[in-house]
Amino acid sequence: EALRNLSTSDFGLLSSVFRLSQNKLTFAAEFYIDTMSRYVSPSILAADFNYLAKEIEKVNNSKAGWIHCDVMDGVFVPNISFGVPVIKAVARVAKKPLDVHLMIVEPAKYIDKFCSLGIDILTIHQEASQYLQRAVFQIKENGVKAGVSISPHTPVNVLSEVIADLDVILIMSVNPGFGGQSFIENTYRRVGEVKEMILKTRSNALIQVDGGVNLENAGKLFDAGVDILVTGTTIFKSGDPVKMVDKLLTSK
Repeated sequence: EALRNLSTSDFGLLSSVFRLSQNKLTFAAEFYIDTMSRYVSPSILAADFNYLAKEIEKVNNSKAGWIHCDVMDGVFVPNISFGVPVIKAVARVAKKPLDVHLMIVEPAKYIDKFCSLGIDILTIHQEASQYLQRAVFQIKENGVKAGVSISPHTPVNVLSEVIADLDVILIMSVNPGFGGQSFIENTYRRVGEVKEMILKTRSNALIQVDGGVNLENAGKLFDAGVDILVTGTTIFKSGDPVKMVDKLLTSK
């Protein structure tokens, strides 16, 4: 009951449930997000991995809604980041919902494994998923929120057959694979198209944007209909991640 009085900006959740796992009663956050609010999901890809626990603690102490983890395989994208061991370590210290983005080939093979690590949202790429709807249901069967991401070159209408089943739609505003890229301006149009699809299908999906997000475009993105902004460089390279999260949330 005490959790019901906590701010959604602190934890991104309004209610909680308990679930039985491996004969042990464990706490699991089942969060319901107010779509009239703004959320920021700091990407740990830009954090200082020499002090990763301390970096995550800064996010814990901020008004960030989620913690974003980019998993890259060097095949689907031209970079390698981290995988299961790092996600497992992050889950031990994170006090925010874990938002995991798989930029890997054949993500369906790894859905069950990543869902078992204590994450809250798992997003896979449409371009990497041969049987997308099956993969979305596989994520949901693990009790995890399901997201689908599309790269800048991918038409938004590829989501038409799955949008009603999604919790998150991640629109990449840079080409996936590297942090610190410049924002692609036609993202605003793509956000509008996805928003129209959501309204038309009465989907409950939230719109997330990742890539080149900063203080110059954060307010415009929120106004365009984005619910969650993902940014790593802007937050972790700012010198004060807690204050930077506040600035992003209040951008105009």
